[in-house]
Amino acid sequence: MRYIELTEVDLAKLEELYRKGGSATIRKRSQCLVLSHQGRTITDLAKIFSVSRRTIERWFEGWVKKGFDSLGVQPGRGAKTLLKGHEGEVHKQLALHNPNLNNVLDHFEKEHGIKICKRTLQNFLKGTGL
Repeated sequence: MRYIELTEVDLAKLEELYRKGGSATIRKRSQCLVLSHQGRTITDLAKIFSVSRRTIERWFEGWVKKGFDSLGVQPGRGAKTLLKGHEGEVHKQLALHNPNLNNVLDHFEKEHGIKICKRTLQNFLKGTGL
């Protein structure tokens, strides 16, 4: 059996995060650590949070290594943009075909074999500030 031992200060902060934390992920992981401190087993926690035992173990490992920094979602998750590294060319194509994004999409499909939808291009432009 593996349990997380918390100091009084950490326990108070985790309980506060559980009650008023910004994201659901932080609240869930905070509650998990508090319940572990109270003596709940990894199997019980996995059932409570509807995740695998290995996920609970990863949360515990993250807590031991990084502390409070491990509670949030780490950067780098999710689908990577297909236009990464083509920012200059996107900017040039926007200058050539300004309000018509369809021409920019056609250019990238023909020249680079990158097929994306208009919404993906709009999100890329918002993210890069172009």
